[in-house]
Amino acid sequence: MRLRNVKNADLIVNKSNYVIKNPENYIKKYNTLFENDNPINIEIGMGKGDFIIKMAQKFPNVNFIGIEKYESVLVRAVEKLELLDLKNIKLIRMDAINIDKVFYKEIDTIYLNFSDPWPKKRHAKRRLTSDSFLKLYDKVFKNKNHIIQKTDNIGLFAYSIESLSTYGYKFKKVSLDLENEDIDNVLTEYENKFMSKNIKINYLEAYK
Repeated sequence: MRLRNVKNADLIVNKSNYVIKNPENYIKKYNTLFENDNPINIEIGMGKGDFIIKMAQKFPNVNFIGIEKYESVLVRAVEKLELLDLKNIKLIRMDAINIDKVFYKEIDTIYLNFSDPWPKKRHAKRRLTSDSFLKLYDKVFKNKNHIIQKTDNIGLFAYSIESLSTYGYKFKKVSLDLENEDIDNVLTEYENKFMSKNIKINYLEAYK
């Protein structure tokens, strides 16, 4: 993915009240940040924020936290949020490899939408459904582990099914054509583009 440099992205991101500046300070205390004890769901690799913003609007009794590594991408979500008044969404700029440094036994659901497939075998551990990341997720889930994944990449999808299954996850739903499923689906920005080109979306929901 080629990233475009956004002028003053750092200033815009750091100024926003939607962005958690020092997330490690809130570990086990996110209820104080949201001022409630509602469930907390996170999206890893939230991109420009279409999905998680729509989810926050649709489910006001759930708290959402979007994680994005790149400031030049995160800033687009910040710009959208500044036009809204949502109390149940926050953003964190960080690499997902550090997820256990900012959360501990407090997450209900993890969304993995159109993650980088890292197709080369030597990069397999970087995939967000590799056992390396699944071990990290064990540390952040509150009770039952719950992962929802969407991807256009069939190779990543097959890898995810095998990895999750081997790690002890059970599948509530698996689909190779999400658009034609009876699922209450909130679209991401990528998903809109893919569906307009008749590219099928793979979907899974897994528990452990």
